[in-house]
Amino acid sequence: MVVKAGNKQTEAGVIPRNWDVMSLGKFLALQRGHDLNENQRRPGNIPVMGSAGQNGFHDTAIAKGPGVVIGRSGASFGQAHYCKNDYWPHNTAIYVTDFRGNDPCFSYYFLKSMDFRRYNSGGAQQSLNRNFINPIIVAIPHTPEQRAIATALSDADAHISSLEQVIAKKRDLEQAAIQELLTGKRRLPGFYNDKGHKLTDIGKIPEDWNTSKIKDLAKSITVGFVGSMAPLFEKEGVPLLRGQNILPNLLDLTNLKYISRETHRQWIKSSLYPGDVVLVRVGYPGTACVIPKNLGELNAASLVIVRPNHHLLNSNFLCYLLNSPWGKRQIQERLVGGAQQVVNTSTTAELIIPQPPLPEQAAVVTVLTNMDAELATLEQKRDKTKAIKQGMMQELLTGRIRLMS
Repeated sequence: MVVKAGNKQTEAGVIPRNWDVMSLGKFLALQRGHDLNENQRRPGNIPVMGSAGQNGFHDTAIAKGPGVVIGRSGASFGQAHYCKNDYWPHNTAIYVTDFRGNDPCFSYYFLKSMDFRRYNSGGAQQSLNRNFINPIIVAIPHTPEQRAIATALSDADAHISSLEQVIAKKRDLEQAAIQELLTGKRRLPGFYNDKGHKLTDIGKIPEDWNTSKIKDLAKSITVGFVGSMAPLFEKEGVPLLRGQNILPNLLDLTNLKYISRETHRQWIKSSLYPGDVVLVRVGYPGTACVIPKNLGELNAASLVIVRPNHHLLNSNFLCYLLNSPWGKRQIQERLVGGAQQVVNTSTTAELIIPQPPLPEQAAVVTVLTNMDAELATLEQKRDKTKAIKQGMMQELLTGRIRLMS
């Protein structure tokens, strides 16, 4: 194997020539955290750092910040977490008692990048033991390069955090707009009038709006075929939409199952067409989305299918309404069944909804879909930034990319 100039072959693989190779126990001193049950906690502002990160507060710190902990057990096994301030390391975590002159922030990113799964010292219940991981051989840059790496990764995390904050703010604004626009508390330009509001069975709505039962605004309301009545296939045939494919205002086309064309013909009443609104019957009952154009043949398994009369009701307006807090509350009050409550066709048909004029329905949908699109763009940017940061972290922590020579 040819080792490029400036690198060297070591127990830890090919690394920069001026990096050191050592055991993890020599790099950092690790210790199991300390017991602190709920009855022992006292009011205070000292973070308690456990397997999944901060899990509350206490009035006493026994570890100096900045600190790093690693999840010792449970679902957060092997996950690293950083704490800027003095803290209490919980017994569900292993914590760094001595950074041995290494940069704490670099140490956090280094531990975060490690895969501890093969060092499980427990059985079915995963457990991380410091004695199992202390001998791991690692390659470590000198402190100045550690600080440069930590700064680069911290800057990336700060950018991701700022995107998360913008997304959260935009999502809150959209939720407020949904609540106000769909119930007429707020009117869009061109639709406002000074006639005020009227009291109806579903509350106050604008004077020029109506209330109608969904059955009076739909061409049909049916239920999709029962999937257990026919064999399902992985790839061939007609796609079958199930409850797991239905997200609020969004169709998830992953993990699709298929039925034969013969079965599809037999269950033609549950064929789906563009503009149909489908509702989940069980699991997350009432969750709705609209079938978009250009998807070809589709069938529905155990979904309520509402086919709106498009001269009276905009499909997307209905979908936003059903997924809104108002809609969820109305649906929840009308669920039927025992331990497994469901949405059925009759309760859906009888649901009374606000009905603005069709042009106003379309205008409201335009506003909300534009907000959805803006959120989707921000989320894609955040996810791309996360992927770039993850790749950068791997390159920097292995020395394949250097910030200083």
